[in-house]
Amino acid sequence: MPFTFTSQLPLSRHAVDRDHLTRALPGLLDELRADAATRVLPLWRGSTLLAGTPGAAPAGTHELAATDSGSRRPRLRLFSPALVARTPIELYLGRSLADEGAEPAGTRLVAAILDDERAATLEPDESLWVPLRTVASALSDRDAGLFTEALALANWHASHAHCPRCGAATEVEGGGWSRRCPVDGSQVFPRTDPAVIVLITDEDDRILLGSNALWENNRYSLLAGFVEPGESLEAAVIREMFEESGLRVTDPVYLGSQPWPFPASIMFGFTARLADGQQPDGVLPDGDEILDLRWFSRSELAAAGDSIILPGRSSIARAIIEQWYGGPIDFGPDLVAGWR
Repeated sequence: MPFTFTSQLPLSRHAVDRDHLTRALPGLLDELRADAATRVLPLWRGSTLLAGTPGAAPAGTHELAATDSGSRRPRLRLFSPALVARTPIELYLGRSLADEGAEPAGTRLVAAILDDERAATLEPDESLWVPLRTVASALSDRDAGLFTEALALANWHASHAHCPRCGAATEVEGGGWSRRCPVDGSQVFPRTDPAVIVLITDEDDRILLGSNALWENNRYSLLAGFVEPGESLEAAVIREMFEESGLRVTDPVYLGSQPWPFPASIMFGFTARLADGQQPDGVLPDGDEILDLRWFSRSELAAAGDSIILPGRSSIARAIIEQWYGGPIDFGPDLVAGWR
């Protein structure tokens, strides 16, 4: 990807042509299912399988290839259509732009959302089903983007099963990219909630980190919040930072964005500095969402070591902090959970 910062964000990477024109073809999923060259990504409760794990695929098939082209990088386990039972919701994800294991460029890719029974038939060992956040930073561009796309769509379907106008059960169409109300014919398309996440600096180039009420009391991250209707990203930066910290900031500078399908966000990364006349010691946690706020210099962050938990490596927060820090942060616990 051409954007230096964005290329560092695990969930912003991709190597899939989403092939939007094909979505409208009649009988698309039947055609894809009938094509032995199609590959299916199973999703169960937001998790999927990695290649090299045991399961339903017969010995000797490509589904048991352990890694990506002989490397140590983990690889998504994609199945031939005959090995995954049909499901009520299947999603056409597009065509691979990369040669990944046994899937050449051009391979058409489908996600199948499994219920408990179908998932147990495919792989009964629940410990082998892995969530995106635990593997995102280790996957290839193709697999990271594929998993992110599939999970985002699956989460949208889970929350939009009924028409927002009349409440009727909607029907899946467009290769899984829209739903239609059978009563009034209206269509509903996938939605993404925009949020800003901000690295605030003071005149000494220290950064402000906060601890959320839902987290362990020693876990800290950048401040973030959702963009409100009728609001620009830059205005959201200024408003959210004041609401969560009591500080006035200025000069929001956009860094890049990362999808965050937990369940349906996209995070817009910014830097901002304290406004003129605003003192760093004027921090005031909102007491509801943010319980504690601390300023860190680079040396103070390094000295904190294991005493604080920083954002996981799949998050945009981690990438923004490391860009300010000047390189990878290898100290402290490696958190994989959390939404930012």
